[in-house]
Amino acid sequence: MPGAIPYVFVVTLTDQGLPPRGRRAIVRFMTTSDKPENTAAATGIAAQDWATASADPQYRAAVVDLLGALAYGELAAFERLAEDAKLAPTLEDKAELAKMASAEFHHFERLRDRLTEIGEGPTVAMEPFVAALDGFHRQTAPSDWLEGLVKAYVGDSIASDFYREVAARLDSDTRGLVLAVLDDTGHAGFAVDRVRGAIDADPRVGGRLALWARRLMGEALSQSQRVVADRDALSTMLVGGVADGFDLAEVGRMFSRITEAHTKRMAALGLAA
Repeated sequence: MPGAIPYVFVVTLTDQGLPPRGRRAIVRFMTTSDKPENTAAATGIAAQDWATASADPQYRAAVVDLLGALAYGELAAFERLAEDAKLAPTLEDKAELAKMASAEFHHFERLRDRLTEIGEGPTVAMEPFVAALDGFHRQTAPSDWLEGLVKAYVGDSIASDFYREVAARLDSDTRGLVLAVLDDTGHAGFAVDRVRGAIDADPRVGGRLALWARRLMGEALSQSQRVVADRDALSTMLVGGVADGFDLAEVGRMFSRITEAHTKRMAALGLAA
């Protein structure tokens, strides 16, 4: 569960009727029950294990980038949840967020340990993603408890959805790890319960939070422009150079699935998408 985006990821999308040419799509990590469906059978690299797939140096570099982005996202999610706990209105809420923060740190440890296991330095792998992610969080610092919940639930979930889509094209070992660290830490149900309760108590809150959610989306796209644009191995993997990446038609279907999941998530909160 990392938020809008504790995990930042960049893909240049061109000539497909989605974002304009040259715009980059940003993507981070948090799990929810409204995940996009993608049940394609494993083929190519997705049917291989790490030992076989990593023989391709470009694929290996792409996976290191991916794990580095996820690792820093998890670390940032831990840090952010600990900060958000200070805004919690009750001791029960504070304890709940502390528990979620602990789960995020455990996810970070798994990613860090995996990078070390495959002979890569975790700090080096994370570094390219620090500036963009930190910049996003500075621009979207919540002003209150409810804004913090919406940011984590809505923003992080969009990135998580994207990473799940990518995971379907990874080798079996890496895919299993990525999906495991995207497991819901309980934030989804917790956020829905608290936000809906606040809207029931004061319907005016809904309009403010809906605007906030739209701002998060815009800021995420803007900050994605700052994410290292030279991660060639990762970008190539995503658009079909290695690992059975997305062709243009599949990119469109992927974003349709992610958009549909986002709309459901907003509805679950009682907010207009």
